[in-house]
Amino acid sequence: MRPNRIRDLFFASIAATTVIVAAAPVSAQQPYDGLWQVTVVTKSGSCDAHTTSTVNVSDGKISGGPVSGTVGSGGLVRVSINGAYANGQLSGNSGSGKWNGASSGVPCSGRWEASRQ
Repeated sequence: MRPNRIRDLFFASIAATTVIVAAAPVSAQQPYDGLWQVTVVTKSGSCDAHTTSTVNVSDGKISGGPVSGTVGSGGLVRVSINGAYANGQLSGNSGSGKWNGASSGVPCSGRWEASRQ
């Protein structure tokens, strides 16, 4: 896998931390549903150094393509995508956490930060 792909996949997973809010009643929405801007930074390994994207959370579920994960009502984020994993915490209108994976068999890891749009 190319170094950029693991980064892109991870970002997509965090981006999947948001998938356009469905037409559910307001009372059924989770506190972190909506659009989020996510920045992913590699701290070690040969993955892309920096990536930013907008993602959507719907009913606390992170999905889209190969991405799966959740954002709990308390803001706990857990995501997996093609062998890369991310976890962290959202609070109010922002959040952050860590991610790890591999590119061409070489480990990559770093941090992510998110802000509600």
